[in-house]
Amino acid sequence: MFNSRFLWRSQRKFRHFISDHFSSIQIIVSYYILMTAISLILFYLPFFRIPGSSASFLDMLFMAVSTVSVTGLTTFDIHTIFNDQGIILLEILFQVGGLGIMMISTAFIILSKRRITLKQRQLIMTDMNQPKLSGIVRLIRITFSILLWFQLLFGVFFSIYFYISGYYTNWKDAIFYGFYQSISAVTNSGFDITGNSIVPFANDYLFLIIIMFLIFIGGIGFPVLMEFREWLLFKKTKRCLPFRFSLFSKIAMLAFIILFIGGTILIYLLERNHLFTDMSETNRWITSMFYSMTTRNAGLQINPLQDFQITTLIVFSMLMFIGCSPSSVGGGIRTTTVAIIGLYLYSFIKSEDNVNIFGRRIDDDDVKKSVVVFMLSLLMCFFSVVILSATEEHSLIAIIVEVASAFGTTGLSLGITDDLSITGKIMISLLMFIGRIGMLYTLMIFIPKETRDLGYEYPSEKIIIG
Repeated sequence: MFNSRFLWRSQRKFRHFISDHFSSIQIIVSYYILMTAISLILFYLPFFRIPGSSASFLDMLFMAVSTVSVTGLTTFDIHTIFNDQGIILLEILFQVGGLGIMMISTAFIILSKRRITLKQRQLIMTDMNQPKLSGIVRLIRITFSILLWFQLLFGVFFSIYFYISGYYTNWKDAIFYGFYQSISAVTNSGFDITGNSIVPFANDYLFLIIIMFLIFIGGIGFPVLMEFREWLLFKKTKRCLPFRFSLFSKIAMLAFIILFIGGTILIYLLERNHLFTDMSETNRWITSMFYSMTTRNAGLQINPLQDFQITTLIVFSMLMFIGCSPSSVGGGIRTTTVAIIGLYLYSFIKSEDNVNIFGRRIDDDDVKKSVVVFMLSLLMCFFSVVILSATEEHSLIAIIVEVASAFGTTGLSLGITDDLSITGKIMISLLMFIGRIGMLYTLMIFIPKETRDLGYEYPSEKIIIG
């Protein structure tokens, strides 16, 4: 009785100490660091390894970071290190990295019918990148169910489709790889466990369209999925109260569509008379659409990346740098950041004081955050390219693609990952981790829990610009 009471008091004091001295962002980041350490330990267990396989500590750490950030970059061939149990372990870690630690833990709390405390709600809000506490648990419950059902439904579909189409001659392999492709696409992980990515499916239009759809589901943003569900229910029940999509969902959808269509057209025009020369017109457009979607975060490929022109690879790097929507499985600077900056430039050119869209004004604080995230992310990637150009013996375009892929947690590479030096592997690992938690949260890690407001303003003075 005494020991249990002492243990309870000790845990309570520890929680209060953490709450008083560390911000929610610092706690969340520490959770991801802890999850990386746990993944590293699990990777060393013989149960998940092929007998006789070996990899250095740095390579395993690189793999752990890549898994938790669902990037897909590896310094070794996965199928030469991990057995089938190891692949299943990766699929579990994809859920943690893609859906978020707090979403997974909260889902278990809901299933166990335990009460979710205010502090836990604050951590969920931070991990899910949400602006308010209200409705946060409902968001978790709905989006977790949606994403899990998509993985299960299309895992079954792919299993049957792979067997019937002859991709795999026995049910065991068809089910194993069918569920892997479904989980990999929804979580946008992009890990290649066969050595061929999905190259064998390059001319299978049905498979590619479904994969693009699943990538979209994982990358469009959890709040958008929930609001789309609410819209479907509204259409079905025909409720009296009108339904309205939030400004976030509208901007996220608009940015996603513009980037997808714009990327598709650019890739088609650049490769039409190069890599796509011998393809049919349908194949050209499907391939262009696929790469416009997969470069945003998934990292799957149906052609060797080395076959693309340098100009196309630059477009790929740009799309990887942007990434997916906030509060999704993706990384990068996020689509809404680019959208807000574009709207701000448009408003500036028109000499308007406010940034307006869809009958709403975007808050000035969000505009400032977007500019800061974009500029600092660009500077960080630029200096990473400069440093890697000095430490690595690879072409500049290969380094640019590697940096953009790591920061955007995409996983595409020109094949230089396993040849990186120790400095290169550490730098790419840091980029993957920052890309997962976001540049804004990376900055706020170093901000004290409470900052003092000075309560006064300095006089303004005009300076010459441009």
